[in-house]
Amino acid sequence: MQDLQFDDDIRACAELVQRADPDRFQAAMATPLQVRLKLFVLYAFNAEMSRAPWASQESMIAEMRVQWWRDVGAEIAEGKTPRRHYVATPLGQVLSPKLAHEIDTIAEARRWDIYRDPFDDLDALVKYLADTAGNVMWMSAATLGQADEERVHAFGLAHGVASWLRALPELERQNRVPMVDGTLEGVQALAQIGLDALQNSRGASGVVDKEARHALLAGWQSGAILRQALTQPERVAQGALGMSEFRKRLRLMWCSTTGRW
Repeated sequence: MQDLQFDDDIRACAELVQRADPDRFQAAMATPLQVRLKLFVLYAFNAEMSRAPWASQESMIAEMRVQWWRDVGAEIAEGKTPRRHYVATPLGQVLSPKLAHEIDTIAEARRWDIYRDPFDDLDALVKYLADTAGNVMWMSAATLGQADEERVHAFGLAHGVASWLRALPELERQNRVPMVDGTLEGVQALAQIGLDALQNSRGASGVVDKEARHALLAGWQSGAILRQALTQPERVAQGALGMSEFRKRLRLMWCSTTGRW
């Protein structure tokens, strides 16, 4: 992948990530410049893809927004220059045709956000998180370096579960049904799935090289959040998951310095 310049598109991507996804923005800021610019683009894509289903109360319009990004992914996957857009254009410079195929999986999963139907079961919820957060983590890591897909997907799932648990109060305010089992025990069951995935990401034998590990910084809070949800599940409904700003900065610095996750 070619080196990026901090042009107007990249600046707009960075500003979008800072507004829409401040935790990922902080993680990106802890990486070297060229890595940071690529992550800004990938995370801006994720922000755009995440909000596309919410673009309108009309499901057809929201479907069209999601389809627009599927088309962008198809253009990149075919080796074409994607349509002009402040995120799509640099995404075509950053993302390989092979990895661009992941966009279709992400977009299909995101169609759940358009409607108000509950997940069929816990497996369906876990698949949704794997197909969204897991694939974004994989796209990011594989763009930056060499990485074992199983390990990265497992860590992406853990990150997705942690983020989902933090988002539950807002999703419920939006009249969504984000949990199959909304009891404290149901919260703990989902948190345990996240913790198991986190352990799997650390225990698998595949390599994640130094460059790819920069992408894993995005999940630097996941372990702490999942443990909170497991031991104090009432904090989920209170919107009280997470670390203090001091602990967040300390943890991010530690992960950035050691390369561990």
